[in-house]
Amino acid sequence: MYSTGSSSSIAAAVGDFNNDRRLDMAVVSNDTNIIAILYGYDKGFSSKSTYSTGRFPQSVAVGDFNNDTRLDVVVTNYYDNTVSVLLAYADGSFQNQMTFSTGANPYGVTVGDFNNDIILDIVVTNHGDHTVSILLGYGNGSFENHRTFATGISPQSVAVDDFNNDTILDVVVTNYGEHTVSVLLGYGNGSFNNKLKFSTGFFPQSVAVADFNNDTRVDIVVANYRNYFVSVLLGYGNGSFQKQIVSFTQSQPYALAIGDFNNDALLDIVVTNFDDMNTVNILLGYGNGSFEDPMTFPTGSFPYAVIVDDFNNDTQVDIVVVNNHDDTVSLLLGYGNGSFENQMTFSTNSGPSSLAVGDFNYDTKLDIIVTNSVSNEVCILLYDNSGAVKKEIALASGGGSRLSSVAVVDINNDDLLDIVVANYATDNVGVILGYGNGTFKSQMMYTVGLNSHPKSMAIADFNNDTQLDIVVTNLNTKNVELFLGNDNGMFSLQKSYEIHSNFTPFVVVAGDFDNNGRSEIVVAYDNTENVDIFVTYDIGFFTNTTTYPTGSQPQSIVVDDFNNDTILDIIVCNNNDNTISILLGYGNGSFKDQMMFSKGFYPQSVAVGDFNNDTNLDLVVINGFNGSVSLLLGYGNGLFDNQIIFFIGSYSQSVAVGDFNKDTRVDIVVTNRNENNIGILLGYGNGSFKD
Repeated sequence: MYSTGSSSSIAAAVGDFNNDRRLDMAVVSNDTNIIAILYGYDKGFSSKSTYSTGRFPQSVAVGDFNNDTRLDVVVTNYYDNTVSVLLAYADGSFQNQMTFSTGANPYGVTVGDFNNDIILDIVVTNHGDHTVSILLGYGNGSFENHRTFATGISPQSVAVDDFNNDTILDVVVTNYGEHTVSVLLGYGNGSFNNKLKFSTGFFPQSVAVADFNNDTRVDIVVANYRNYFVSVLLGYGNGSFQKQIVSFTQSQPYALAIGDFNNDALLDIVVTNFDDMNTVNILLGYGNGSFEDPMTFPTGSFPYAVIVDDFNNDTQVDIVVVNNHDDTVSLLLGYGNGSFENQMTFSTNSGPSSLAVGDFNYDTKLDIIVTNSVSNEVCILLYDNSGAVKKEIALASGGGSRLSSVAVVDINNDDLLDIVVANYATDNVGVILGYGNGTFKSQMMYTVGLNSHPKSMAIADFNNDTQLDIVVTNLNTKNVELFLGNDNGMFSLQKSYEIHSNFTPFVVVAGDFDNNGRSEIVVAYDNTENVDIFVTYDIGFFTNTTTYPTGSQPQSIVVDDFNNDTILDIIVCNNNDNTISILLGYGNGSFKDQMMFSKGFYPQSVAVGDFNNDTNLDLVVINGFNGSVSLLLGYGNGLFDNQIIFFIGSYSQSVAVGDFNKDTRVDIVVTNRNENNIGILLGYGNGSFKD
């Protein structure tokens, strides 16, 4: 549940107001006269679990070491001269560690197939004896005794790729003690040629490999801890490299990772600055081995290691950093333009020193594993994209306006979402244009008549000019008002339509029921058992009203294609007899006689979505007085299964649907009038929901 700050939240609409690719909500409350904007966000990492390693674990890598299709873990134990291998169980947990000997003070680690037997092997840098260890895998989770190969002084970080285009994996390591990198060309049998050395800056700490100048040859990038720059060594494709190209950072670069952060198909670099600046730098690539000046984003205290991937499934590259001095990880979600959201932080155990990424619990979400060098363990942080909302801003609708309905739409064709509200007490319609960053212009108000009391709105193009128009029902004057839109987001009153009835027009919905390119409207009335269809005539006038029977007191209406014939149909929620009516369309503006389906008590509101991923539209209906929603799964022929009931709040008033946690499954949000909150049901995609 999420608070709205009101005791009478009566309607909600859904849209992405700040262009962060997550659904937000606009909730109207008629007691506070405000529109509450609740922004969607990802929860990030949760459910931490820990596993013992050796002493002072420094680096971690993941791979399937026993060919069971599960990701296993390898960790270097600096003071034990070993690596720990933790094999995965099917439930996402890990076995107790197995240890294998290395050289002196193992530091960096990565994996690859170094002897071409289709089985993963391990390579480790040994800081204390200036070597790398190769541990060839048996494919069952165990490894041969390590073999060592000489490097430069105090090797730190390691990466692998094919540097000489012979289809055999090679190795590059940073030599922290002599300001070089060593390249060891592989023979394909688990052994390597004598090292080649290439100069870097002072105290090279971290290394990564990629093609930075788009010549199809593998290049090297190094973070130089004492030089305030990174070195790029462009590859010749024969195992040798050009002299370094220097790109400056803003502080002491320690770890780095590579990704395309601005979607220009050119590789960029993220660098951690291991000092009290507590930042990462983003260096956007030019595609020639050089980079733009750094951009800076805050992290936790003394960021030590970094990885990149898409953690929230929005196709944009994100960043995760371990912060060594405050025992946290920072998640920076990418916008796809080279900038990032403010960090979210999550606790680890003591002394986080490195991390790796993988889906460890097989839920299609990327998780991370972090080494904790002080507490001698690794911890798994599972990603939780269940979604959440937070109240950020409240927009005033005008003194005493008593908001009655809300819609979210791009009303002025600028590709930015706007908000339209009906102000019941002040007799006007408010249009609030969005800037696309979560903020809005001042409300423009359009009068609908003295003491008219607008209740419901429909927004569509009624005169076929590609501009959206607004139709409003007025409770007190019992009429329908039409406002025609122009190309700058302004509106003019076109016509008022008197309802020749003693009943009050309660709700209006638009749809092109006769497939002529102009929208018609369907209107339901208070205390009746019918709806009226108003057909659009030429330039935005309505004519030829047709009446269709429904159940008692139609309360809410939706239109969509419920029998998969590409023709719009109508669903009506009948409050007094606890039913819904479906009127199947013929495509010429007329409809079949209603079919009725029983549901819960006093249905208030109805919404449409495919909740079980069968490509057929389903219904969710609010039951006004017992705190529940009814789900009716559609068969795709205009018929529905028996209702399934879910309890969610007290006196729920309005319902909307959307994918709030970006898992491609449809979720439900309701306003709970008596509890001052909204409730969200996250969908599993099979017609059931998580509370």
